[in-house]
Amino acid sequence: MTLSLQERIRQFYDQSSNLWEQVWGEHMHHGYYGADGTQTKDRRQAQIDLIEELIRWAGVQSASQIVDVGCGIGGSSVYLAEKFGARATGITLSPVQAARAKERAATAKVNAEFLVADALQMPFPDNTFDLVWSLESGEHMPDKTQFLRECYRVLKPGGTFILATWCHRSTTPNTPLTPDEHQLLNKIYQVYCLPGVISLPEYEQIAMSLSFQTIRTADWSAAVAPFWDVVIGSALTPQAVVGLLRAGWTTIQAALSLGLMQRGYRSGLIRFGLLCATKQES
Repeated sequence: MTLSLQERIRQFYDQSSNLWEQVWGEHMHHGYYGADGTQTKDRRQAQIDLIEELIRWAGVQSASQIVDVGCGIGGSSVYLAEKFGARATGITLSPVQAARAKERAATAKVNAEFLVADALQMPFPDNTFDLVWSLESGEHMPDKTQFLRECYRVLKPGGTFILATWCHRSTTPNTPLTPDEHQLLNKIYQVYCLPGVISLPEYEQIAMSLSFQTIRTADWSAAVAPFWDVVIGSALTPQAVVGLLRAGWTTIQAALSLGLMQRGYRSGLIRFGLLCATKQES
């Protein structure tokens, strides 16, 4: 029987999250290596720097209720809860991730909870959170419009939405994706359980159609691209190799395919897109 997309995503992260934490720590996302990607820094510090740069770029000064959409093992949730003295709620499709995130939050003594939930149907009332945070989860969403609609729904009036996600390059009628580009994207989709990615201008158009206000976008591809070189290097360590063998074929396949993302960034096909917006106060 063919697994559904949700089941594939759940299985992928159930199997791979423990290894990622062993090798990389709690932050399951890109690092920030300076605006032009030339800064050399510790890989975990680069991941923390990405969170800080996103907060600075979006102009978030405070938050009391935060939802981390696609929370992984709680890295961003715990960090943001501690930084702002806020209550953070993380959602993920992976029970393994949610359980580990709860442990991490308890150890850090922050006010955070973690739920197994679908980002396209969030189990929260309207106008619940003053910060909706989505760091590298949008690429997993099969319906990007419904995803942003849910983020808008649960955002409080006056609150801020921050999205950072994998995109493909911008296209025009005269510059469509080429067959080779489609082929590379399809390989990436298969390995990382993605239904497909869209361009940053397409995200902006969706946000505009949903009545988000003060929409801003940015492309930080150069700033994060070195991440994949570092990941490939870390995958060759004895600790990582042993962990891969224990994690199973799905995780091994993803590790063997790290070069796909590296190629995507180097060719300009894969982009790291940012969007921040607010919800108008009533």
